[in-house]
Amino acid sequence: MNTDERYLHLLSTAYPTVADAASEVINLEAILNLPKGTEHFLADLHGEHEAFIHVLKNASGNIKRKVGEIFGNTLRESEKKELCTLIYYPEQKLELVKAAEEDLEDWYRITIHQLVRVCRDVSSKYTRSKVRKSLPEEFSYIIEELLHESSDDQNKAAYVAVIVDTIISTGRADDFIVAICNVIQRLAIDQLHILGDIYDRGPGAHIIIDTLRQYHSWDIQWGNHDILWMGAAAGNDACICNVLRLSLRYANLATLEEGYGINLVPLATFALETYGDDPCEEFIPRELKQQTKMDEKTLLLTAKMHKAISIIQFKQEAQIFHRRPEWQMEDRCLLENIDFDENVCTINGVKHSMKSCFFPTVNPKAPLELTPEEALLMKKLHHSFRVSEKLRKHISTILSHGCMYNICNQNLLFHASVPLNDDGSLKEVEILGKTYKGRQLMEFIGQLIRSAFQTDTPTDLKAFAKDYFLYLWCGKDSPLFDKSKMATFERYFLTDKETYHEEKGNYFKLRDSADVCDHILDAFGIEGETRHIINGHVPVHASKGENPIKANGRLMVIDGGFSEAYHSETGIAGYTLIYHSRGFQLVQHEPFTSSQDAILQGSDIKSTTQIVEMSTHRMLVADTDKGRELRAQILDLNDLLYAYRHGIIKENTEKTSNRHVKER
Repeated sequence: MNTDERYLHLLSTAYPTVADAASEVINLEAILNLPKGTEHFLADLHGEHEAFIHVLKNASGNIKRKVGEIFGNTLRESEKKELCTLIYYPEQKLELVKAAEEDLEDWYRITIHQLVRVCRDVSSKYTRSKVRKSLPEEFSYIIEELLHESSDDQNKAAYVAVIVDTIISTGRADDFIVAICNVIQRLAIDQLHILGDIYDRGPGAHIIIDTLRQYHSWDIQWGNHDILWMGAAAGNDACICNVLRLSLRYANLATLEEGYGINLVPLATFALETYGDDPCEEFIPRELKQQTKMDEKTLLLTAKMHKAISIIQFKQEAQIFHRRPEWQMEDRCLLENIDFDENVCTINGVKHSMKSCFFPTVNPKAPLELTPEEALLMKKLHHSFRVSEKLRKHISTILSHGCMYNICNQNLLFHASVPLNDDGSLKEVEILGKTYKGRQLMEFIGQLIRSAFQTDTPTDLKAFAKDYFLYLWCGKDSPLFDKSKMATFERYFLTDKETYHEEKGNYFKLRDSADVCDHILDAFGIEGETRHIINGHVPVHASKGENPIKANGRLMVIDGGFSEAYHSETGIAGYTLIYHSRGFQLVQHEPFTSSQDAILQGSDIKSTTQIVEMSTHRMLVADTDKGRELRAQILDLNDLLYAYRHGIIKENTEKTSNRHVKER
């Protein structure tokens, strides 16, 4: 028996009769003609969990747009705003309504009908089966009835009215409203894409991942800050130091201490003992909102801890750079270049004055050696990261939902860059004695990262993979960095600001070229006139007139500065991208105040929507990657029908059909 026949016999176990196979063909053909589901793209969240959760709830304004389209001029703007706030924050908004509303039953009745209309609209893109699976069990039947019956139908008006009245009279109105609001949020977005950098700067990276773990469908393309935390979880001490340094630099210890239970007492104790008389002026945390809550004593302790871990970081990094000379990063071992008598650091033969030269733990004769106290501290910190169960779970989640890149519906998604030569061609990067470029480079790096967490990885490969997290963080040819150097040491210690310059790689210099973007898309096997590259990583300076749409529309950069640390620099609070059945919409956000303001005042994130690209026809499931999969399944099922009808395979009419309804 040939392979095709074996496959058809296997397929016949799911569709044992002509009726079963034909029904599934009819089902799949119908799904192909549904509108394309809405995709939501976010990048560079950087721990800003409140803004992230709000953008998730309002679907970057998609729900507000739907409410506007449905109710038009039949509701006042204030009423539409109230309805949107209820959909975003149903539990909290209900408490406010019940405290202020005089005729609560009337409000319930009107509001439930409004919510059903919104839910009916957002569910119209999906099969009944898929909608049913999105409904909470206790209200599944009721919601489904309301979605598929209209009060405009005189024959069913009384039926619908009785359902709503009974929900209210049985005291279930609050629970029903919460349930249907959550269904609206879920169905407003079919697929969520996170283009990297969940971690660092903001206080709630762990809350973001907890939220994503409950989300119905999402993927992530790893960012450089995610890789840093992955390296720390894998046991790379240089990554652990970097994670701690960045948290201290931004006066943000919430993710470390509250999120993952990392014990920072040993670091605080060591810092006070070692740098007690040092003002550590270069290490005062950046001026963020959190810092205003710090008293002078805490601020100074944070600065000392910041310096302590930074010095250890430079030692740990240098040890890895010497261990991996093929990376050609030994010129970054700058502690070895300090002349403690002259207070200068020599870089490329040039002596540079230092802001300070107080390094009590650096032995000029062996500057990269940890002192016994530093070694003991690192042992404790290493242990704290390795035994954090929640960190391990979160890194496992990031691994299972992501990789270095993704291709979805003719869109190439990756966080930062693809290494390029000066002429825009793909650059070959050597790893473990072999060279890779473009798609192969991304795929091999993805495999290498995973090998650091697998128990059956050979010892030598696992050691290299663990070290490689540092290269991905700051290596010149890393697709997640792609700069000449990371000038952390220079910014802390050298007076000459010219040394701070980090030359961007060729991808960032050439990405405005449509030809270069087309070459990259070709290399990743993406065809079609509506193909795009979608990136994050480098904040778009909207306040300076920079456009996030580049290369004649081939490239979209959606990092507009979600993190509060970037707001003054970019002038906005980030971009998000919506790709629905009619095309792309880029949403530019103003800074988010708080969820409390959103609930009490109905204040949404102020957003400006830019139409990036509209389709000449409404896109259907047939136009998507899922559509191609479904068409292939239809061809297989038609082959099965042919086999049944020509006696090649016998029907099993006694077997209970166990077929699965195919959904997009």
